[in-house]
Amino acid sequence: MPLTREQKLDQLARGDADFDVVVIGGGITGAGIAREAAGNGLSTLLVEQRDFSWGTSSRSSKMIHGGLRYLGSGHFRLARDAVQERERLLAEAPGLIDPLHFVMPHYQKQFPGPKLFQLLLRLYDRLAGKASRQRLSPVETLQWVPGLSTKHLTGASGFTDAVTDDARLVQRVVEEAETDGAVCLNYMKAQAILRNSETNAVTGVRLLDTSAEAQTQELVVNTPLVINATGAWAGQLKQTDSADTRIRPLRGSHLVVPYSRLPVSCSVSLFHPEDHRPVFAFPWQGATVLGTTDLDHTESLSHEPAINRKELDYLLQISSSLFPSSAITERDVIATWAGVRPVVTQSPVVNQSKGTPEPSKENREHVIWSDNGLISVAGGKLTTFRLIAREVLERGQISGFRLRNDAQPVFTPPPNLERPDAISHRNWHRLQGFYGPALAEVLRAGTHETIAGTDILWAELAWAAANTGVIHLDDLMLRRTRLGLVLPKGGEGLLPEIRSLCKPILAWDDTTWEREEARYQELWRASYSLPATSPAKPGANG
Repeated sequence: MPLTREQKLDQLARGDADFDVVVIGGGITGAGIAREAAGNGLSTLLVEQRDFSWGTSSRSSKMIHGGLRYLGSGHFRLARDAVQERERLLAEAPGLIDPLHFVMPHYQKQFPGPKLFQLLLRLYDRLAGKASRQRLSPVETLQWVPGLSTKHLTGASGFTDAVTDDARLVQRVVEEAETDGAVCLNYMKAQAILRNSETNAVTGVRLLDTSAEAQTQELVVNTPLVINATGAWAGQLKQTDSADTRIRPLRGSHLVVPYSRLPVSCSVSLFHPEDHRPVFAFPWQGATVLGTTDLDHTESLSHEPAINRKELDYLLQISSSLFPSSAITERDVIATWAGVRPVVTQSPVVNQSKGTPEPSKENREHVIWSDNGLISVAGGKLTTFRLIAREVLERGQISGFRLRNDAQPVFTPPPNLERPDAISHRNWHRLQGFYGPALAEVLRAGTHETIAGTDILWAELAWAAANTGVIHLDDLMLRRTRLGLVLPKGGEGLLPEIRSLCKPILAWDDTTWEREEARYQELWRASYSLPATSPAKPGANG
């Protein structure tokens, strides 16, 4: 049985647990590092100041991909590593990472044309070691994408990448780390890195438990190695800016609309008419997503990012350009989300003045800084978390440490269970990937009925409330499940039923539940709904 949060805190408070490595940051990079560290036999502590995947890793574009556009811009190594990791993840965790067909329509006088795009796809397939590219006629294109704009349509190129639930991906990696002995705590803030006064070598971390509003608990843990994997927040623990690199926070926003209003069975891409960036519409969690913007995020990183009015208009142009007959407007939007990407730039200043690269032209490679026992990492892609983790641990220079064989899997496969009659084949596939070895526990946690309008079982909600470190209602509604993103008004209509099921599991009294419900609804309105109608801030292109 995994330790409860209280047992983990008691272990730390007693001061009898030293760690080989402390990882700060519970996004995909930190979770991946903790998983590789624990899998390699290191005593490992992972701490996250908010919730697991609270930052970038629950607000990405959900794609596990090689980055076709990075290949087109000359970032060959990044594309090669990512497409090979994509294939590995597809094989290890089907149901959590699944293939997604992409269709890029070609229109007259549009760049790149079909010949050049097919050449790029040929190289992409070679990197993956398998062929997925297609050349589609106009008729075949409309079979794949009914309702697509036909004006000047000459055909399309098709290829395959992959899609995931990024928050569930992080949680599964955390669970794998815990299985190998890692101690993982959300709502645990790293207050300070402790060092030897003479050698300046890292000796530990001072932590602050922020899970309870009424009281806080400060703890000190000993370790010779701290890994700062806080992404866009990395500079709060370590000065990561230098003469040649600095972190440039870039915001990407998305819209969620009902599948019935914009039914797409694949990801449909286009070059946005405003700035010619690649954007897309794709199916996700029973809805359709429009994304993404790419602009400098100038607001405080301590606040939840949110879409602005100009970004909303920019994203609505995707549907009006691709599917003019759909007449999608902001009234159709179920929810929005905005995430901040920790992109590492070589630009000496970050603004839109002459000489500063446009956000979409910045390199997505990761960068690692090392400082006498403190290693900081930023940048990188969701897809390449395992490679980044292994590189960071090699930089840690741990005495006598050798990485385990590269062929060792990240994920443990699910048990061989018989599918319950109440669960469809498609949903069974998803459940096996989402929960892996915990699947039997999930099925025992509650009813196998689905929550109205989704594929999510009530049993999933009950299991998550009991077993995944839920501290606040938004942890449950926005990250352990995505009910807050795919149901109208953040699932407001279901909150009485969720209260009946989860309040006793979470051991919340009526006052606590009402406080949490008010907190969640305020947060949803501020950061996951439509933006206010006030004058627009700088928009999708800065």
